[in-house]
Amino acid sequence: MRREITGFSNPTVKYLRALRDKKARRREGRFLVEGLRLLTDARASGRLPEMLVMAAARDPHPLLAALDADVIAAGGEVVVTTPDILGKISGKDNPQAVLGVFAEWRTGLAALDRDAAPIWLVAQALRDPGNLGTMLRTGDAVGAGGLILLDDCADPFSVEAVRASMGAVFTQAIAQARWDEFLPWLLSGKGQLVAASLRHAVPYRGAPYQAPCFILVGNESRGLPAEYEAACDLRVTMPMKGRADSLNAAIAGAVLAYEVLASLD
Repeated sequence: MRREITGFSNPTVKYLRALRDKKARRREGRFLVEGLRLLTDARASGRLPEMLVMAAARDPHPLLAALDADVIAAGGEVVVTTPDILGKISGKDNPQAVLGVFAEWRTGLAALDRDAAPIWLVAQALRDPGNLGTMLRTGDAVGAGGLILLDDCADPFSVEAVRASMGAVFTQAIAQARWDEFLPWLLSGKGQLVAASLRHAVPYRGAPYQAPCFILVGNESRGLPAEYEAACDLRVTMPMKGRADSLNAAIAGAVLAYEVLASLD
């Protein structure tokens, strides 16, 4: 179906604008993706938006034309509106010329195949959506199976996290669990839990990593709780040669992931 929206008070505009809020996303089970690049990445990963919203005054583009045709063919909806209305939806003065609405997906731990990849990323109480998106992007880069979110993490389907993932939100499995669910699941099969730590740690270079390796990253300001670190099979330390006493959480996860990748190759 194809239709045009010209009024700011249209219910669809209110619905789309509300999806910027976490509570509305959870209620509706839907999230926004802004920009042709991310929408093209989603299409290449086999996911199409349920609704495609684009500006009436826009430059033609073959990728947008292909996306438009695929959404219509799949029974989705294409909405044409004004740049001003797109700006209201996105909350930006210079919005992208196109955005999409996708159904959220979440995977339980039981559905994960730990043998599907040698590396998995695990984040505990990660609060910054940019860091979460960066971890998804890192997971895609190193061929990880996915990202497991422990306890109360940022929303992986927020606009900020999706943008920071650079499309990796569409390629990585995303699971969410509490620590007391995750640890028994991990211990029920193969899997080495590794975390950067200062407690009884060995140098991260040349450490005895094993696949499947679950790389655990903690909260940006507090790090990992002591009991979580104690449960790890391996704790590693990274040298800090300057005044900083730690790396950004997502960066630390990326450095460790590439070391694990090199070790397992």
